[in-house]
Amino acid sequence: MSRPVAELHMHIEGSLEPELIFELADRNRIDLPYKDMDDLRSRYEFTDLQSFLDLYFTNMRVLRTEQDFADLTRAYFERAAGAGVAHAEVFCNPQAHMARGVALETVVDGMADAVASSERDFGLSTSVIAAVLRDRPVGEAADMLGDLLAMRAPIVGIGLDSAEVGNPPSLFEDVFARARAEGLHVVAHAGEEGPPEYVWQALDLLGAERIDHGVRALEDPELVRRLVDEEIPLTVCPLSNVRLRVFDSIEDHPLRRMMDEGLVVTVNSDDPAYFGGYVDDNFEALRGGIDLTDDERDLLARNSIRAAFASDARKAELLAEF
Repeated sequence: MSRPVAELHMHIEGSLEPELIFELADRNRIDLPYKDMDDLRSRYEFTDLQSFLDLYFTNMRVLRTEQDFADLTRAYFERAAGAGVAHAEVFCNPQAHMARGVALETVVDGMADAVASSERDFGLSTSVIAAVLRDRPVGEAADMLGDLLAMRAPIVGIGLDSAEVGNPPSLFEDVFARARAEGLHVVAHAGEEGPPEYVWQALDLLGAERIDHGVRALEDPELVRRLVDEEIPLTVCPLSNVRLRVFDSIEDHPLRRMMDEGLVVTVNSDDPAYFGGYVDDNFEALRGGIDLTDDERDLLARNSIRAAFASDARKAELLAEF
């Protein structure tokens, strides 16, 4: 991309490319259930969100040490910089690692090491959002948040992700209330596979400042009006939506309709190693699939910068490039 963009919806574990999976498995002496990389890649066909999550959690077993998390994060930053990303806010899932015996400090310190040098190494301003796994116990999420606060983890906010259907935002109202009281930003996955009601809950019960995905909000005209009136950003992930069968093809994706409705839409890669590409690949797919114009791409990029949790000075610096 010729103009800078902010990536606001990218799970660091979802940037774990097959080559790095095998490299880390060898480093940590972990046996993988795949014959080779071709065997692994052959499994990257998904029928829904859960079929993806099964592979996603299997592969992250190779992440064991602080160095592993630092290497993974740096690999994403390098690729993102090449895609035109100037600011990145990256999700991590501490609970998924703690549940398999990896200490919270290992995850946080490894990522923090990469974040601390991202501007020097790659020209990226970066930050981390710790995401709650909505399909694990609420008490576990509360404990994770307490531990993050106690260790003064360098995070800018918390999010809500993983299997959406049957796990409404309302379950986590108290956890997110504490996060807000502690000054953390709040975002939430809602309206991907779950109903528009989950978007309402994310806004009203969690205090979400951004909605991750949100494509099913279009089913509720009143919700669309609210999102437009309050200028709530939606971090949309087109290639992800197609790979997880939310929509049949990129041509069927409602991104242009969302823009026409006046929604504050941004384009992101979600889990780029699994869904066919990074931010530049998503924009290229939209150019071919819905005839996205250069002006529309610039609008989406400006939306992403304005929606970021970066400093006002950093956002002004990036917007000045338009």
